Amino acid sequence: MSLPPAPPGYGAEGGLFRRLREAAAAEWDAYCWHPFVRGLADGSLPEAAFRRYLVQDYLFLIHFVRANALALVKAESLAAMREKAATISGLLQEMTLHVRFCAGWGLDESALEAEPEAAETVAYTRWVMDRGLSGDILDLEVALAPCTVGYGEIALRIEAHPSRRRSGNPYEAWIAAYAGEEYQALARAAAARLDRLGESHGGAARFPALLAGFQEAARLEAAFWQMGLDAAR
Repeated sequence: MSLPPAPPGYGAEGGLFRRLREAAAAEWDAYCWHPFVRGLADGSLPEAAFRRYLVQDYLFLIHFVRANALALVKAESLAAMREKAATISGLLQEMTLHVRFCAGWGLDESALEAEPEAAETVAYTRWVMDRGLSGDILDLEVALAPCTVGYGEIALRIEAHPSRRRSGNPYEAWIAAYAGEEYQALARAAAARLDRLGESHGGAARFPALLAGFQEAARLEAAFWQMGLDAAR
């Protein structure tokens, strides 16, 4: 399957991230250009679908912070520990911003906390934690990368697509947040970290197993989008 080129700075040519992205082309494209994403791009996504996504994304982020904390425990060096600590701090800040963003959609924090986790949220978050608990730091970072890097690529795809609607798009703030330089720097750093770990932790020899993990994470991401869409039916 033909994929658009990886955005500039999203890993090195021949590095682990780009190898995984290209080998998982079908799963990656189904995730990054899911109908939910296309609805964000042209503003046609039903608001009920977006609200469902917002609530579940809040619950997802709680576990994503925990998974990154596990990555700090498994970090291979003091420098890597500092890097992961900064990521965790950023995610906690993102959760604060997420609560404010949800408030603009009529969802207060008590409503977010009272909502039960969807089956898709449970499946994705527990799978990521299992990869971290049963594997090493590379297994865990491969499981985390489709979320961190994928959201950055999704925003850039939306920005470049002919169907992109700006005026009157209710999802403009969401798109701008992930297309902005702050998040793009985070996505580039995550791809670069995956490349470094691929070199230091035998990524070439382990590629088939790592690819299976990357593909599964992309499938779980696509299922998360679909969960949002299903709420509008």
